[in-house]
Amino acid sequence: MEKLGPIGVFDSGYGGLTVLAELRKKLPNHDFIYFGDNARAPYGNRSFDVVYEFTLEAVKFLFNQGCPLIILACNTASAKALRTIQQKDLPQLSHHNRVLGVIRPSTEVLGELTTSGHVGVLGTVGTIQSESYPIELSKFAPAVRVYQHACPMWVPLIENQKYEHPAGRLFIAEDVQTVMSQHDEIDTLLLACTHYPVLKTQIEGIVGPNVQVISQGSIVADKLQSYLAAHPEMEKRLLRNGTVHYYTSETPQVFNEKASYFLQEEVAARHHSF
Repeated sequence: MEKLGPIGVFDSGYGGLTVLAELRKKLPNHDFIYFGDNARAPYGNRSFDVVYEFTLEAVKFLFNQGCPLIILACNTASAKALRTIQQKDLPQLSHHNRVLGVIRPSTEVLGELTTSGHVGVLGTVGTIQSESYPIELSKFAPAVRVYQHACPMWVPLIENQKYEHPAGRLFIAEDVQTVMSQHDEIDTLLLACTHYPVLKTQIEGIVGPNVQVISQGSIVADKLQSYLAAHPEMEKRLLRNGTVHYYTSETPQVFNEKASYFLQEEVAARHHSF
């Protein structure tokens, strides 16, 4: 009989915790392991090769922890590493395990959310430069126009809790206005980094009521629930004790403090380094 395991959730930093929170709401009885490669974050400005190498190490670690299914709750990792891991590495690592990302679930629904056909995307430098969102969206909604902008300051502002500081607000407002200025019919703004939901209310105040600001967590959670319904062979391999375990490549005390802030609950992580 095949051993049961938790769902693995990986991010380079803390942003994936926003996805984990939504997954736990949607699948409260399932077990999860969250791994943050916080010691080597951020990934946003790193090369494709480095992001791939780091992400593959994380996938191997979570497989070794017994996870049959891993969610890359990181847009940069999804953009720069997921396809190679799925096509090249997964057949050698395990024919039965699966690794999924956050970009495809978002692009599958984005075309349905816009009425004007003009969508803005805010992400890290790596995600924007990869062109992953225009490429994927062209498959599901080819008529939709995509306007992108990279926000390299946002992750540090969020992780250091400086996003409500006047200088932080200025950086955020300038980035939002930059993407919105690309077309006056943008009616949907996707936060294409899992850190960014922390800024959702602030961004909504900048763009006003006629633009919908979309976070990925609930979308990814809905799509995962649908995936498991369509793949009962995977669903049967997942533990259901409602537990969550955390690992970080950073000092656990540092991770615990920041993760507890993101989740609004106490977190106790274990250390793992490569």
